[in-house]
Amino acid sequence: MKDKKITEAPIFYIMGVSGSGKTTIGKLLSKELAIPFFDGDDYHSATNIEKMASGIPLNDDDRLGWLLALNALAKENKDKGAIIACSALKENYRDLLRKEIEENVIWVYLKGTFEEISERLRDRSGHFMPADLLKSQFDVLEEPKNGISISIKNEPKAIVSEIIETYSGKLP
Repeated sequence: MKDKKITEAPIFYIMGVSGSGKTTIGKLLSKELAIPFFDGDDYHSATNIEKMASGIPLNDDDRLGWLLALNALAKENKDKGAIIACSALKENYRDLLRKEIEENVIWVYLKGTFEEISERLRDRSGHFMPADLLKSQFDVLEEPKNGISISIKNEPKAIVSEIIETYSGKLP
C-alpha cells in the first residue's frame, strides 16, 4: 500500500477500536488536507446504537448495513476525497469498505494496547459505546496488513503529521 500512487481523491479510513482516537485524528486530518470528515458512528442504525449502549457487542450481521452505508458514502465522495472514522475491525469489513474504490483507499490504523485504550474510555463521557465492550472489539480485531499503523501514544498533531508525511508523495 505504501508504494501505491493514489490516482483519484483519497478516501482515508481512520480505523481502530473504540477510544483509539479516530474522530480526533480524522477531524485534524480533515482540517489539514481540506477533505471532508465523516464519523462512522453517525451512520449506525438506532438498533445498533441501542444494542451497544445496552452493553451488547455487535455481530457481523449487525454491522453489515453500517459497512455498506460507509462504502456508499466513500463512493459518493471519491471525486473530492473523504476521511471516514470507522472501526473496520476485520479484514472482511475492510473488503466491504473499499469495494469499487480500492485505488482510492488509504488505511490508517490507530494502534494501542487494551490498557491504554481502557484508560481513555474511562475518561470519556457522552458516548454510546460503553468501556465494557472494548474487550469484544480487541477479541475480533484483525490488524490490517496494508496502510499505516500509528501508535496512539503520539500526540494527535504528531499522528496527523506522520499520516501526511507518509502519503504526501502518493496523493494526487
